[in-house]
Amino acid sequence: MIEDVLQEARDKMNKAVEVVQNDFQTVRTGRANPALFQKIMVDYYGTPTPLAQLAGLQTLEARTLVVTPYDKSALKEIEKAIASFPNLGASPTNDGNVVRVTMPELNEERRREYVKIARQKAEDGRVTIRSLRRKAKDDLDSLTSEVGEDEVARAEKELENLTKQHIDHIDDALKKKEAELLEV
Repeated sequence: MIEDVLQEARDKMNKAVEVVQNDFQTVRTGRANPALFQKIMVDYYGTPTPLAQLAGLQTLEARTLVVTPYDKSALKEIEKAIASFPNLGASPTNDGNVVRVTMPELNEERRREYVKIARQKAEDGRVTIRSLRRKAKDDLDSLTSEVGEDEVARAEKELENLTKQHIDHIDDALKKKEAELLEV
């Protein structure tokens, strides 16, 4: 029973670290990258649809990305969704067939802004891991009468180690992302 609780906590914490690392990919570095656009939702016939399902994304140059819609009628909606996406700062232009997205030049101020965004995403991940720890600890405490206090105490120490490992993974990923963002 204790092992089941710890395994569930381990799996969920791994997922939380994975989510943070995926979120870091959406924070821009020096190049226009299709991963930056993975969270953009387009209003397609009244349904919010991920951009990647509606169009092909291709990097032309370091700061230019071409979005080729599979359905030309969605062109205006795609352009509107890209223009209104927060923290991207992109300027899309529509030529009737494709949307060309030009990313702004990364200046020092913009880089600092991206570092703040990355730190916020990391903090969200840490909060998620701590709430998973809290839930697992509550589950372990409910097992005290069945398995004994010593076993629960041992499991709680293991849970603390798990939590520390996963938070360290997030901190390491954040350090890498900050270095990447501040690199000129």
